[in-house]
Amino acid sequence: MSTETVARPEVQPPGPWAFPMPDESVTDNGIRVLSYAVPGQYVISLRLVVPLSLADEPVDREGVAAMTARLLDEGTAEHSSEEFAELMERAGMALGASVTDGALSVDVDVPQRFLPVALGLLRKALTEPAFPEDEVRRILRSRLAEIEQERASAPHRGARELTATLWSPTERASRPSAGTSESIGAMTRDDVVAFHRAHVGPRGATLVVAGDLTDVDVPAVVESGLGGWSNPGHVVASPVVAPEPAGGGPRLVLVDRPGSVQSEISVAVPGPDRSVTTGWAPYPVLSFIVGGSPSARVDAVLREDKGYTYGIRSAFRPRARGGSFVTAGSVRADATVDALKLLVEILGKAREGFSEKEIRAGIDFVVQTAPGRYATADAVADEASALAIEGLPLDFQTRTLSTMRELDNARLTTAYTEVVTGEWVIVVVGDAEALKEGVEGLGFGKMTVVPN
Repeated sequence: MSTETVARPEVQPPGPWAFPMPDESVTDNGIRVLSYAVPGQYVISLRLVVPLSLADEPVDREGVAAMTARLLDEGTAEHSSEEFAELMERAGMALGASVTDGALSVDVDVPQRFLPVALGLLRKALTEPAFPEDEVRRILRSRLAEIEQERASAPHRGARELTATLWSPTERASRPSAGTSESIGAMTRDDVVAFHRAHVGPRGATLVVAGDLTDVDVPAVVESGLGGWSNPGHVVASPVVAPEPAGGGPRLVLVDRPGSVQSEISVAVPGPDRSVTTGWAPYPVLSFIVGGSPSARVDAVLREDKGYTYGIRSAFRPRARGGSFVTAGSVRADATVDALKLLVEILGKAREGFSEKEIRAGIDFVVQTAPGRYATADAVADEASALAIEGLPLDFQTRTLSTMRELDNARLTTAYTEVVTGEWVIVVVGDAEALKEGVEGLGFGKMTVVPN
């Protein structure tokens, strides 16, 4: 019996991938409609984006936008909260709404055959929400309880202190988007009704429709469902601008949580948004290299070598305008001081540049996982709605990934050093009595100790 040696086939690298492009149309009332055909995805994902600025909230009623969003599906002029929920359930429809610094977003997922029904129910939720008094009180109580839960959670408590320290106190970004106990405690149904009347309308809105659209006349179906949506009192949202940093050099805040067996550490600086003039491509790669994976620089030292943490992550976090670079995670309480010292050293040393191996791993991960990240209708719809909120072109992902393939050490180092200046805002949530002397001795800026 003879044997024949067969040469191992060469595995070729994957070719360029492109984010799908939509069909575009406009309804009679001015809604921009983006239709993404995703074959085989028979649950249609709808994302409605209404331009909105949190800076337009009354100062003493901050959080009213978020409360309005949470109440949109709690009944209409025609249907009680229970009846409306039953109508959605019959159609297999899920509806959720939220606010960001740039928009009110309403998300709907529904089987293809019930798309017309879902659009009709969505219109009712947008145009004639009842805001029942008892439901308003329930949602406000729920938010107050949520605030207490956030205070009890070290990551949430650290994140709240971080934004309050990172941004100027005059900026809306320095305070919780869903409001504080003071603003929520003062809120009434009239505040919600007034905000909805002034800020929720079709002007400037974008609707994303993604899924298997075979035999679906999207423009006609959307026109039938949302074409009757109007709001003559709709006020144009204020332009969204990047928040002003607090400034003042390096700052360190120690949030006292007596008896903590872990410490939550956050290290941050202001950063770019995705419309940055020098291009967004370097920043996802930098996130991966520095602290975006278990193999990144941060975990290689603090997790694998020292055993101080289960994992700490770094990421560039864009807003609609402006953003931040944040590294955060928990460490053993007894290792807090050394972990913080090492973390700041790792982040600072990255200003010196990156190895070819790191760069290739970062680029390959971001570029080659993109087809998987955007393989489903909801992922496509989420990204398309984010592009609408941020005012980015529809081929943004395709162009960014193409540019990313050509990144080198010089480009990545320049992008990193432009953001990471060393003027860190550092927040540590832990036992102040045990940590104060050691943390202060690191010399990372004037330290302030605040209660939990």
